[in-house]
Amino acid sequence: MVGKVSERVLAREGLERTDNGMKQTSWPDVPPINQKNYYTDYMKRDDQILSLRLQAEANRDRLVQNAKDRDRALNNTNGDVALPVDDLQGEDGGPSSSYMDPSKIIVIHPGSQNLRLGFASDALPKTIPMVLATKYPQTESEMYEALPRRKLEERGMDQQHGEEWSKKYQKACNDLKVDMRQNKRKVLPNSKDLVVNFNRRTEPEIISQHNDPLQVEWTDVSTLEDGGSESAVFIGHQAQRVPDDSNPKFKLWRPIQNGWLNENEYPTQAHLFNDLETILDRAFRWELGLKKSTEWKQYSCVIIIPDLYDKKYVEQLLHLCIEWFEFSRVAFIQESMAATFGAGYTQACVVDCGAQKTSIACVEDGLCIEDSRINLKFGGWDVTETFIKMMLYDNFPYQEINLRRRYDFLLAEELKIKYCTLSQANISVQNYDFHLRAPNQPTRKYMFKCYDEVILAPMGFYDPSIFDNSHKLDKRRHLIDRSYNAYDVDMPDDPTSAAQLAILAHIQPSVTQTTIPASSFTGAPGEMGMATPSKERSNPFNFLAHNNNNASATPGTSKAPSPAPDAGVSTPVPAPYIFGASSRDINGSPAPSARNGGTPAPNGSFLLPTTSFDNNPSSNQPLQRTAKDLATERDSVLPVAPLDIAIMTSIQNAAKGDEKKVRELLGSIMVVGGGAKIPHFAPFLEERLRARRPDLQDKILVSRSAREMDEQVVVWKGASVFAKLATNDSWITGGEYKVLGSRCVYHKVLWQY
Repeated sequence: MVGKVSERVLAREGLERTDNGMKQTSWPDVPPINQKNYYTDYMKRDDQILSLRLQAEANRDRLVQNAKDRDRALNNTNGDVALPVDDLQGEDGGPSSSYMDPSKIIVIHPGSQNLRLGFASDALPKTIPMVLATKYPQTESEMYEALPRRKLEERGMDQQHGEEWSKKYQKACNDLKVDMRQNKRKVLPNSKDLVVNFNRRTEPEIISQHNDPLQVEWTDVSTLEDGGSESAVFIGHQAQRVPDDSNPKFKLWRPIQNGWLNENEYPTQAHLFNDLETILDRAFRWELGLKKSTEWKQYSCVIIIPDLYDKKYVEQLLHLCIEWFEFSRVAFIQESMAATFGAGYTQACVVDCGAQKTSIACVEDGLCIEDSRINLKFGGWDVTETFIKMMLYDNFPYQEINLRRRYDFLLAEELKIKYCTLSQANISVQNYDFHLRAPNQPTRKYMFKCYDEVILAPMGFYDPSIFDNSHKLDKRRHLIDRSYNAYDVDMPDDPTSAAQLAILAHIQPSVTQTTIPASSFTGAPGEMGMATPSKERSNPFNFLAHNNNNASATPGTSKAPSPAPDAGVSTPVPAPYIFGASSRDINGSPAPSARNGGTPAPNGSFLLPTTSFDNNPSSNQPLQRTAKDLATERDSVLPVAPLDIAIMTSIQNAAKGDEKKVRELLGSIMVVGGGAKIPHFAPFLEERLRARRPDLQDKILVSRSAREMDEQVVVWKGASVFAKLATNDSWITGGEYKVLGSRCVYHKVLWQY
């Protein structure tokens, strides 16, 4: 009988049959055509989804056309002929079509600082700075304040850089001395004085142009006669080499900053999207050699997007590739998935340290675990800025450095790459030198000394308060609003994760509340009651649920649906796992390790700031907040947390209390990205994680990418491997996009969009 269930379930649900089974009416039962009805196959077959049906029809038409071409070739000649390329066998035994030619697939990885692109058949990608220079009345150094931010009119270093930051820096120096003494490292008591006194006395040495063999070739803008010429726009290295004192003046524009579209520096949305399109267009023409846009219809495109992405950003990239560039097909892949493809791992916790963001996600069997995704807004660029700021505090001889100037920015990046390290064995007072090459000026050679700045700046990954995070949320959602559900215009549907929510809850606990009790307005902030759980998006594919030990659960052989809950009653959503949170944190909820049978987390978490509410004794009703208000508050909180705590939070939310999976993920942590190229980065991170979980010291392993591959190109290489897969159903064609628009992404991507 259809819908038969066990007697135990019937008794539990109050549906035990007491009659003789006869129907009460002779009218036939017509089940409604509803996707939620368990007994229908509505939208459960591939031929019922337009995008999949179109793909099957295209494959069938291509096979028919190949057969016709083969017969025509055999009939036109009497001897043996070479079969068309489409009839040759592929690696998997199926037909290998020229449609899947790797040299016809472009792989794009946009980033905050660099754009990496190339053909899927290339060994390594082309790396282009993600920057564009156009004519403008002012340069960026004239429009914005100098970086690192400081009060140049003040005399003392504490007043220039701020009392609060100076105290943090002094405390970090003292903590490093104590740590080095504990590790039996030699620490001279007057090391700082040696550095400060030497740097204060140093004067630059002037080197004439004919004696400098490493002169920089600056971009020549004097040939620009008509403002409408294509040369009026420079991208990449050419844009960075435009002189600051050029005539006419040029301004640098960066379409992507901090891992999302740069809404702070752009006046209009059209200007932002136009610059993004211009950079990609010039990169295709100049770097890949695709001069004629009429040829682009023969090419496909794979785009790498962040793990936690904005849907408007993804849809805009899809629109550019289909409508503007007219590529035949487009596919998307997440960064963490691409990293595991590139390294050849089936299970890993991917830590991607980029220029201005650090993303963490756990990947299992080629799919990213949704609740493990974390996106932190700091990276290698913050290390560069903080390193220069620390050097300036210690009387760096080039006090006029300004990272807004192009040649100063390139100099700062060079100094960071040369001297920054995370190995205490390399910390000592040493003499260094650098050459300052500015346009239309003679080269100046500076001598300087440094001590602990080279290690304290990259240690900001574990103490992000030393970074300048004050302007990273300026004008957020100013030009581009968040995405909303197609059926509920007030319901935001940008992807979220429990791990990211836990990071935000560390900083501002109220982001997890949808209802603030009235008692919280009269009592102390730490005495707030438990809030109503927030309504998260549905997750029909919950592969992490283990109901084998639940005796009251519906048996696997039963096909009966669970009864619908009563109106107003819903199962509470469990709170996200916050690693290291004490029992008093997050509205008085118990420590996360107390639920789901997890191992208790060790001490050492950073403290939560005090959250206060306006006292309103006359208010007796609780304050209700909608999903839109909650999303607005989350956007106002900058996700910043120590890297080791963020990794543990991600792993714990991925494991869902399964200690075996925690051990497996801790033993397969992979570090990628340009920010991870700092010497001794992986061993230092491993030491910090072992201090967080001393009970699993022998299980924790942090590795670089496999086969000694450059950390910066692992993600791109994985996407090129993904592009060459013969059985890949995630391609979006131009015909599908014209019919369905951005809705076709929902049916094509490999994860829950």
